[in-house]
Amino acid sequence: MDETINYDADVPMQGTVYRPSGTRNAPAILVFPDIFGLGEHAHERAERLAGLGYVAMAADLHGSARLLDFPDAMAELDRFYAEPDLPLGRADAALACLRNIDGVDADRIAAVGFCYGGTLAFEMARRGAPLAASIGFHSGLTTNNPDGASRVTGKILACIGSEDPAIPAEQRTAFEAEMRAANVDWQLHVYGGVYHTFTDRRCDKVIGQPNFARYDAVADHRSWNAMSSLLREVFQAEI
Repeated sequence: MDETINYDADVPMQGTVYRPSGTRNAPAILVFPDIFGLGEHAHERAERLAGLGYVAMAADLHGSARLLDFPDAMAELDRFYAEPDLPLGRADAALACLRNIDGVDADRIAAVGFCYGGTLAFEMARRGAPLAASIGFHSGLTTNNPDGASRVTGKILACIGSEDPAIPAEQRTAFEAEMRAANVDWQLHVYGGVYHTFTDRRCDKVIGQPNFARYDAVADHRSWNAMSSLLREVFQAEI
């Protein structure tokens, strides 16, 4: 079952909530899309998470808009990195909205994101957001908040392709050093021979750069299982 929900940030936002069967208070997951905005991929993943027993909210990034033009999306990505309080404010609004939804256990919430959406989930954790876990798939690992790892209270999982040009080995090494220095409970899964956007079957059509972004069914399956395992662990749930 899904429902559209409206909430406010710097602009009016709109998300979609997917619920599991039953009426008990359930752990909940914020699902952040890639920089193009809320589309089929994020909705599909949120629906699958509901099938695992979680309330999942596919969260807005751009005020109900979707950026379909690649240069426009990249320009917005540059703006988000230059003005981090803007996307973080939108993410915080989504979190507040999710915590107040009927049927959600407000003390058991995680964030999952894809590409920039995963970067945003990690940045929320670095700002001390009350998240049991922050999980990113093919997500940038750099931060403009280098001391933020000390504020992470939940667990971290990053799932990255070894051949992803956007996330080179040096970035992975720096992320590892950051997490280790702050004593974070973290995991970094690197999938050999795998490129950017490996969880999205539509990436070839949307991006059209196979040497940059390429779907990989095996890495998609393995990373989903890694996420599912961590969510069961942090929520201590028989799901």
